[in-house]
Amino acid sequence: MTPVLEIRDLSVDYGQGQGAVHAVSSVNLVLNRGEVLGLAGESGSGKSTLAYAMTRLLPPPGIITGGQVLHHGRDKPEAVDVLGLSPKQLRSFRWNDIAIVFQGAMNSLNPVSTVASQLEDIYRAHRPEMSRAQRNKRSAELLRLVGISADRLGAYPHQLSGGMRQRVMIAMALACRPKLLIADEPTTALDVTVQAQILELLAELQRELGMSVLLITHDLGVVAETARRAVVMYAGTVVERASVPSLFAKPRHPYTAGLFLSLPRLDRDVEELRPIEGAVPDPMALPSGCRFHPRCPLAMPICKERNPELNARVSSDGTPHVSACFFVDEQPDADLVALSLARGKA
Repeated sequence: MTPVLEIRDLSVDYGQGQGAVHAVSSVNLVLNRGEVLGLAGESGSGKSTLAYAMTRLLPPPGIITGGQVLHHGRDKPEAVDVLGLSPKQLRSFRWNDIAIVFQGAMNSLNPVSTVASQLEDIYRAHRPEMSRAQRNKRSAELLRLVGISADRLGAYPHQLSGGMRQRVMIAMALACRPKLLIADEPTTALDVTVQAQILELLAELQRELGMSVLLITHDLGVVAETARRAVVMYAGTVVERASVPSLFAKPRHPYTAGLFLSLPRLDRDVEELRPIEGAVPDPMALPSGCRFHPRCPLAMPICKERNPELNARVSSDGTPHVSACFFVDEQPDADLVALSLARGKA
């Protein structure tokens, strides 16, 4: 597999000094060309912060304190570190090489501008050589691409349904045909039927355009339906990384197992759904050792003292399965879902 984006030891803080909030800590991630990678975790795990950091869209007081974000372009022999781009280079990089679909389409679209106006703004900034007729033609093509009639170009956001606004956001992200798309919770606040339509649309566009997609979600069902590989984050760190079949067949981190226990599944006999007790820790007061140990039913004394490193094993489908857990290191064949359920009842 050829990588299109590599994140190496990326760390993000909010604020400085002793009061700094450590939102993302030494995250490593690789997105390959033409694949869909799912990034999952609870709210507060650092998923969106990671996305905004890699595109340098962090709002103040967010600060990138270390790491690299390497982009591998098709026509560039060497990778480019996004964190080192000048403002002019960064402006060209966004939309042309990478685009993002933000959470909350209604908040992302300008409520006093028409769909056509907002699409044309992109072309004026990134395709200044296009005539007005060409801009109008391309805008109509984009709307049809995402399943909206071209006659809605004159509509304002409040005149569109939630699903249509989300499709407009996707159309805007695809305006310059980027090879990498970040979809940050693209189905938030949409009903189940519309969620399925948006996910199907993203899958179709990914196959048709050959894009790489980083899909950020808290819903493992969305990951199972759309992604080839998955990364699970907790409290600003990566705790597990694997192919989707391997992750769903045998999670190797108790946090991932807990996420599965909170979801209805057809392949297991579960009397009741069991949410993970407690909450994601305050990033200003992170626990010692493993950050998940206060909520973990499988925690051992060492978990309070040391932070486990990511260790790789080969899964049943021959792909790497990486996790950070002392319990799994000692009992690699344990069924964490069953053990977490049993100890959670004790």
